[in-house]
Amino acid sequence: MKRPRLDAGRDESTGRVHQPFGDNEAMHVAAVQLTSSPDPAHNLGLVAEWASRAVDAGAQLAVFPEATMACFGTSLHGIAQPLDGPFADGVRRVARDLGVLVVVGMFTPATDGRVHNTLLATDGGDVDVSYRKIHLFDAFTSRESEAVAPGDNLVTFAALGATIGLATCFDVRFADQFTSLGRLGADVICLPASWADGPGKADQWDALVTARAMDAQAFVVAADQSLTETGGRAPRGIGRSAVVGPLGAVVGRLGDEPGVLLSRIDIADVAAVRAAVPIL
Repeated sequence: MKRPRLDAGRDESTGRVHQPFGDNEAMHVAAVQLTSSPDPAHNLGLVAEWASRAVDAGAQLAVFPEATMACFGTSLHGIAQPLDGPFADGVRRVARDLGVLVVVGMFTPATDGRVHNTLLATDGGDVDVSYRKIHLFDAFTSRESEAVAPGDNLVTFAALGATIGLATCFDVRFADQFTSLGRLGADVICLPASWADGPGKADQWDALVTARAMDAQAFVVAADQSLTETGGRAPRGIGRSAVVGPLGAVVGRLGDEPGVLLSRIDIADVAAVRAAVPIL
């Protein structure tokens, strides 16, 4: 298995490396960029390995991509598991054993024979929250709604001294969802993704992640699948995981290969921005 690369975070516009951590007042976050396989058991091993490395570097929050449990292009109905199934329980054990808050993408059964594209946020103890992707990727040549049923609830929760919101991939094209999360008080929005490649898609991803951070006036921790050649319609990711601040400044960004982006963020910046630019 390829060892994950740890990156302190480089702003590609300035070349500045953002060193992770160094005080006790900031939140220390990791965006984990990996390539998931069709096998949930194998992917659970990836979660354990990469979360451990992020925690060794100081991360309190580790955000994994959409479809970490099993990549798109797999029979989602065949691999879907409930939130008390072996994959989710395994993630809880990892989070509890490492003492870290983990956000990870998985698929859970829906009542109509489809599945839900679900995020699980857990520390293995007090925090155990899920979010079902609202906006499905029925765009370009993909029809996510053929296999996936949409969710209908925004989700925020309290953890690590902050309010954390959840969104998934194609949600990033819908500004009102992020504005609403900001109005619900989200200081940090976790954005797991499996962003389909194509002409202009990298530029769109970068622009949308930055814009949504400004819409919510919050930090966005966006974790994408690494770039994978699929030869088919399945969206598998382009990389470019990023952490963006409430005024749109890129705290750090990865390239297209697997890796872990480590960033230090100051939650007090959110209140300061909202006071200075009261758009919410």
